[in-house]
Amino acid sequence: MSARNDHTEAAATPASDGPEEKDMNIPVEGTDEGAEAEVAAESSPITEEEMVEAAIRAGEQAADEDFKLKLERAQADLATLREELAAAEEARDAADGRARDAQERVARLQADWENYRRRTAKERIEERDRATEKLICALFPVVDDMERAVEHARGQEMGEALSQFVDGVDAVRTKLLGVFSHEGVESIDPAGEAFDPNIHQAVGRVEDADQFDETVNDVYQKGYRMAGKVLRPAMVTVTYGGEKRPAPEPDAEEPEEPEGSEE
Repeated sequence: MSARNDHTEAAATPASDGPEEKDMNIPVEGTDEGAEAEVAAESSPITEEEMVEAAIRAGEQAADEDFKLKLERAQADLATLREELAAAEEARDAADGRARDAQERVARLQADWENYRRRTAKERIEERDRATEKLICALFPVVDDMERAVEHARGQEMGEALSQFVDGVDAVRTKLLGVFSHEGVESIDPAGEAFDPNIHQAVGRVEDADQFDETVNDVYQKGYRMAGKVLRPAMVTVTYGGEKRPAPEPDAEEPEEPEGSEE
């Protein structure tokens, strides 16, 4: 029985081991071939074209990054320049405004100076005229006395010495009148003229039908005026009882308007 059992066990053992070994070896052999293929693929060398393409891609990427960096810097510089330009324009506008203000102030000061200069010059002239008028008005009685003295002396009999003296006094009077004329003083001696209350002072009336009404008959005291201003009116007598003085004729007749000129 033992021999039969040993034979039976010997025969059964290979039969059971054969299929198990076969089932175990198939998947192992397939796994090794895939790994070897992957290792072979990974360890395969890169071709020259692939290297060139990789280098081109790397260069293009670096160039893009460098261009972007330069573009960002240029944009930042442009923004800074724009800010500086805006600040410069504001400063220029402010400077222009200050320059205009300065020019306006200068123009106002110049106008004020011109007005002051003209005003002071006018005031000096007026002050001089007032001083001249005051002095001349103070000399009027002197001239009147000299004229009356000369007139009275010449109405009397005089010797040669007295006549020379009177001529000397009359020469002094003439010199005073020359000074008056140099200062623009004119005498008002209106005998025979129409009475003008603006420059004449009536001190009496005389009836005279041979003269026009309101004519100056006698001049008791001559008047004087300077630059159109009456310093002293003439003292006169005025006639009445005569004809009315005719109105003065105009110096130049006004031109007649041509017919049809009115619209």
